[in-house]
Amino acid sequence: MATMMFEPSLSTSMMRPPLSSADAPSMADSLPSINFGFDDLRERMARFTMRFDDFIEKGRKRVMEERNQFRSNVTELQEDQRMRKRDIEVYSLKTTSHEQAVAKESQETAEMHAAIKALTTQRDERASARDAVKAQIAEVQKQIAARREAQHKHARYLDSQARHNVPELEFWQEYLGLRIEGAGQDDRLKFVYTNVDERDWEREAWFELDMRKREYEVLSYRPKVEREEVDRVLERLNESRDLSAFLKGMRELFVESLK
Repeated sequence: MATMMFEPSLSTSMMRPPLSSADAPSMADSLPSINFGFDDLRERMARFTMRFDDFIEKGRKRVMEERNQFRSNVTELQEDQRMRKRDIEVYSLKTTSHEQAVAKESQETAEMHAAIKALTTQRDERASARDAVKAQIAEVQKQIAARREAQHKHARYLDSQARHNVPELEFWQEYLGLRIEGAGQDDRLKFVYTNVDERDWEREAWFELDMRKREYEVLSYRPKVEREEVDRVLERLNESRDLSAFLKGMRELFVESLK
């Protein structure tokens, strides 16, 4: 900063009173000369102004750069936030899908266990039923074997009885008008008598005999005879297996009924 320069060259003449004449020097001429240094001040002010303007420009550029960087950072942060929000939505969808898949798998697992349990129960029930059926089959086979043996035994008896009754049956057929016919079913015979009505020797009397069971049974007959009498004659047949006596007894019942 410029320093004002004073020249204190005071003389005794300054202490003197002013001259009265017109040619005497003025008071301004008597003042000291001052050098303020304006040129140096202007130069220094100009340099300061240039540095200040440069500082302001650099500051403005720095502020602009920082503002642009801040905006860029904010944009990046917003983009990053948007991406993270999108990632969160994607993860939420994946989580929901995973939970649904887990729930579906749990339901399918429960249904599969229930189906396995039902199949196991069915298998056990069928195994029990199979064992019961096997036992029944074994029992039926045993009964069939016993029945076959009984049938064979009965067939042998009938064969021997038939050989014994053949001559007598021939006698009944030739001389007493007995005819033996089939009744349309196995082990079922129809015995037809003639010469049982004194008023009409051609009139027929008949009965059907069921021989499928061990106990023979008379199913139907004509003419009408008391059922108790038929059962009595049939009971003797089942006890004695004497077919000739049975045929004779039935003929007697028809003869008595037609009198």
